[in-house]
Amino acid sequence: MKGEIKRLIRDRGFGFITAEDGKEVFFHRSALVEEDFDALEEGTSVEFELERGPKGPRAMNVKAEKSK
Repeated sequence: MKGEIKRLIRDRGFGFITAEDGKEVFFHRSALVEEDFDALEEGTSVEFELERGPKGPRAMNVKAEKSK
């Protein structure tokens, strides 16, 4: 799936992605692949996989889309 980082809660190590379908998806810094959580910015386009977490859907294998 694709989406955009909507919000980052840096001091707690997680954030939220707005998916292409408009739904908000939680992600934890441990779900990042080859990305530095502290270098991420709100508005960054990302690709991710969706899985069911204990509190609802969450993003896994989150990667920032590279600019072309």
